[in-house]
Amino acid sequence: MSIATKTGDTGETALMYGRRVPKTHRRVEAYGTVDELNAALGLARASAGVALIQETILRVQKELVTLMGELAVADQDRERYRKDGYDVVTPAMVDWLTAVVDDLEKNHRITFKRWATPGSTFASATLDVARTTCRRAERKVVALTGSADYVNPDTIRYLNRLSDVLWLFARLEETIQLDGRPV
Repeated sequence: MSIATKTGDTGETALMYGRRVPKTHRRVEAYGTVDELNAALGLARASAGVALIQETILRVQKELVTLMGELAVADQDRERYRKDGYDVVTPAMVDWLTAVVDDLEKNHRITFKRWATPGSTFASATLDVARTTCRRAERKVVALTGSADYVNPDTIRYLNRLSDVLWLFARLEETIQLDGRPV
């Protein structure tokens, strides 16, 4: 099968299970922005100089596939999605990100003291781009909650916590590259 299906040539796309919606549909905007986040994370992972950051981002990228899949399901197909055994974002996934925040603040002495100016290092700048993309994705997902569309509350919590992790990772990269402090 070709990547060029041509089914989107009229400005519509398919959600999971084939329901057609405009490409501007809130659900498409939400999972599309998470897809952008995943790409930004790929750049951040490729430029990171710290194994902890690379490994964490890789896990997050895989979990974002779960998150996008859940967002790509129309409300009418939610039960079918569950019955088909697809994964959903869970409190445990959010708790893992919270543990990453706790570790960075406690064991790596990276804390929020003031706003940072992105761009001190290339790696930290890519993490800040990923962070702001994450915040935009979070806003798109939250916008779904204002409509009739269902949104798993853990999805919002996951994206919120992820943006915290990315801010801390950017500061860790800066600290290591600028101060030479070991991880």
